[in-house]
Amino acid sequence: MTGVPASAAGGPRTAPAVRPAGLWNIANVLTMLRLVLVPAFVVLLMHDNGTDRAWRAFAWAAFAIAMITDVFDGHLARTYNLVTDFGKIADPIADKAIMGAALVCLSVLGDLPWWVTGVILFRELGITLMRFWVIKHGVIPASRGGKIKTLAQGTAVGMYVLVLTGPLATFRWWVMAAAVVLTVATGLDYVRQAVVLRRAGLARERAARAEQDTAR
Repeated sequence: MTGVPASAAGGPRTAPAVRPAGLWNIANVLTMLRLVLVPAFVVLLMHDNGTDRAWRAFAWAAFAIAMITDVFDGHLARTYNLVTDFGKIADPIADKAIMGAALVCLSVLGDLPWWVTGVILFRELGITLMRFWVIKHGVIPASRGGKIKTLAQGTAVGMYVLVLTGPLATFRWWVMAAAVVLTVATGLDYVRQAVVLRRAGLARERAARAEQDTAR
């Protein structure tokens, strides 16, 4: 016994264990905040049948906070190793809930055509189900187009939440049109990626089975 630590003597060093992230971390708290903001947003937007400008401004603020926290919670979780099972499940739910609530409420109020709401919700639900369809073969990564689509949707919906008139009311229509086009285009691209990923996965499985049969 020399009394000299193994690390100082040139011996092997043991890497410190990485502690799993707890439920109550900043990323999850932001996700929880978004979930709480969904019913609050609906109440604010639907107050007095959506005719009160002040209440709609508050609704816009709630929606904006939800969109901003959506950007930060995922970044914080990945950067500081705060990924948890709760976050994996709750984060996409919170994303779809706030956007879906906004679209449905705006259509109920007559501010947004139902076909727009239908196209966007169908795409979001379809892509979510498709991810589960191919998950055993791999994960479809979020594309740059998908991120631009999310930004366009958030901007367009936010503009519809506010009571706008004149040129701004016309401009928001074009922003929403661009969001719908991006929604459809990126949706088709995700379908293409899913088909390619599944075919590659099935090909690997067939090759593995053939190799096992040969080895017998």
